[in-house]
Amino acid sequence: MPRLTISAPGAAVLITRPEPGAAETAAACAARGWTPVLAPSLLLRSCPPATLPPAQALLLPSRAAARALPASALPVLAVGEGTAAEARARGFTRVAAAGGDAAALAAAAAAGFDPQAGPLLLAVGRGYGAELAAALRGRGFRVLRRVVYAAAPAISLPDAARDALRAGRVAAALFTSPRGARITIALIRRAGLAEAAGTIRAIVISPRIAQVLAPLPWASVAITPGPDPALLPACLGPPPV
Repeated sequence: MPRLTISAPGAAVLITRPEPGAAETAAACAARGWTPVLAPSLLLRSCPPATLPPAQALLLPSRAAARALPASALPVLAVGEGTAAEARARGFTRVAAAGGDAAALAAAAAAGFDPQAGPLLLAVGRGYGAELAAALRGRGFRVLRRVVYAAAPAISLPDAARDALRAGRVAAALFTSPRGARITIALIRRAGLAEAAGTIRAIVISPRIAQVLAPLPWASVAITPGPDPALLPACLGPPPV
């Protein structure tokens, strides 16, 4: 088991968000004086179908889904502003944003579309989106759920992350999904560094993620005011001296 030395808290922040998005979060943390340490919990790979079925609108519950698809003339409803911006950058022109989570996306779809006007096309990652599709069907919509990317768990912590944890330099860690949090916990334990959590502030975007983090003894766990990864850097505050 690697030997853990607890030193005075440093100004490193562990970024567990996968790409697309990890680099953006890292840049925002660096702008606030923190040293970002990338440790993406998931590795994403686009696998869009050759053709997409006709639909009245395209629903994008993640930035990865937006990145996986070529632009089309379909109206797009994105889960939040970050995903909407990604869709626009990919060439989609008729884009609206919901409030940042699956419940808000379902509510916005119900308010903006007519179940009688045709199906909704839901672009998701493999293993994701079943609950959202069920919520939409419960509101009377026909939902065409299509897998457009796959997310594989990271198999180990990057060397830089492992070294920073072992040296006690990580003062905060940011989490954006329950699955990602579970994977990160497993990787930290596998590296023999679970006790490092005792000096780390965990910041998450939902209560559900906070619950997943319970197995490790974090110094504290804070939840952003909304389910948007863009809110994470602001919740860090100034880096420790």
